[in-house]
Amino acid sequence: MISKSELKYFSSLAIKKFRDKENKFIAEGLKIVKEGLESNYDCKAIFVTEDFIESHHEFYQSAKIKNINIYQLDAIDFKKISDTKTPQGVAAVFNKSLPQKNIRNVDDKIIVLIDNVSDPGNLGTIIRTCDWFGIKNILISNQSVDYLNPKVVRASMGSIFHLNIWDNVIENDLILLKQNGYKVFSADLKGKNIFGIKRSDKSIFIFSNEATGPSETIRNITDEYITISGKGSAESLNVSTAAAIILSVVTNES
Repeated sequence: MISKSELKYFSSLAIKKFRDKENKFIAEGLKIVKEGLESNYDCKAIFVTEDFIESHHEFYQSAKIKNINIYQLDAIDFKKISDTKTPQGVAAVFNKSLPQKNIRNVDDKIIVLIDNVSDPGNLGTIIRTCDWFGIKNILISNQSVDYLNPKVVRASMGSIFHLNIWDNVIENDLILLKQNGYKVFSADLKGKNIFGIKRSDKSIFIFSNEATGPSETIRNITDEYITISGKGSAESLNVSTAAAIILSVVTNES
């Protein structure tokens, strides 16, 4: 049985300032909760409705043996922690996971940086795309939407649990990486065709707000601008679409 104060506490995690204060976030939906439970993230609580238990009894029983607090909520109370119009009836609270190593020690061939992307759906989709193409480290600027926003978590389809994500990245972090041999490529409409550039042995690919382009901070550290040549009349590509195309190209280079 959940108390009113507990329910109020967990529902407050839908708001960024409380997520930051408590270092916790909510993941909702069966697939995403499963991904979280199978990851290294520490789960603090699981919420289910009676209807969900009846239709997913095997999952419920397996969750019960994990020594995690499980709260059965009625439909009205579940909506207080839910961010969806038609909830599946399962959600969980996880501790925020800190990156596994110091940013200056990252040594992957490709890193992705998200610059000033405010749409949760776009950020979540880019995180999922990075996961698909095997990108292990993602940097997110402090001007971007919080990657633990429920809409971002949902759009990532659980990929946030697979990756090393660094938020509130500032210019000094990028300078450290450049000192470690990284070349910075920034996507921009005025850049060179992505199909003609040669990726560095260690590269950072930056995807920015499609309306405003790269921020001043990013322009200060960019080595080369890249773009995707179009053939039609569209003004630009959605940033998550552009990221998918560019990562498809650069991760398949020999």
